[in-house]
Amino acid sequence: MRLFRFRVWPILFDMNAVARSWRAALTCLALVGSLTTGAFAASEPVDVELVLAVDVSSSMNEEELRLQREGYAAAFRSKDVIEAITGGLHRKVAITYVEWGGEASQYVIVPWTVIGSADDAYRVSDRLLAAEIGKSRYLTSIAGAIRYGQRAIRNNRFSSGRRVIDISGDGPNNQGGLVTRARDAAVADGVTINGLPLMVPGNVLNGNTPSLDTYYVDCVIGGSQSFLLPVRSWDQFPDAVRRKLVLELASGRGMDVVPAAPAVRLWRVSANGTDCSIGEKLWRGW
Repeated sequence: MRLFRFRVWPILFDMNAVARSWRAALTCLALVGSLTTGAFAASEPVDVELVLAVDVSSSMNEEELRLQREGYAAAFRSKDVIEAITGGLHRKVAITYVEWGGEASQYVIVPWTVIGSADDAYRVSDRLLAAEIGKSRYLTSIAGAIRYGQRAIRNNRFSSGRRVIDISGDGPNNQGGLVTRARDAAVADGVTINGLPLMVPGNVLNGNTPSLDTYYVDCVIGGSQSFLLPVRSWDQFPDAVRRKLVLELASGRGMDVVPAAPAVRLWRVSANGTDCSIGEKLWRGW
């Protein structure tokens, strides 16, 4: 009987090639791991993410713009504000200061900055005082400011349990779409909107909107624990800004931190049936 012979061909391993392949594989795994770790590490935890959105529209004069900027600068040197900033779980907050006018007119004066000490707060104050005070020649787009603030929070490198846009202004929204739509979209995104309506005598808009505080309550502010502080004279402004920042940055301590001041009333969200398109109608002459 004929026997079949099977020849087994030896398999030759290039050990250097195998080693190179393993090194390449391990390098890829390490790279993927570092990218994954970096993605998680990119979000720095803070107690609050706060967008300070400050009106510089054409209805504000140069003196008012100066008082407004100086009021915020003074607030960041306040002991109450610094204690509120450093009293939370992470003992730090992230803020950005943006001036706004028309729908596409937003000017970043202080980019996203972490404040975790008095020195940090003083540096923000110094930066506010050092920056040129400009003025927008555009209309008043609260809706545009809210949308900008929402994007700024969504795209920053921080994570927190409280995301806040603070809107200060001296008139109703008159450009950029309905302010209620912008508000509702931001609130649905987990953002709280607070307000600082400037109801100062002599302002060109106050004759048409004497109840700007009510307008802010019904049309602008919203979200968890939202509030507003009306300002009825520029003498009140520094104290109102200080109190507002403490309320926003005090990590849940809220009104217990700031004693009530009769000159500045605190309003909670209510429903008064305000026409939230009043600004657009006034501008168009309806």
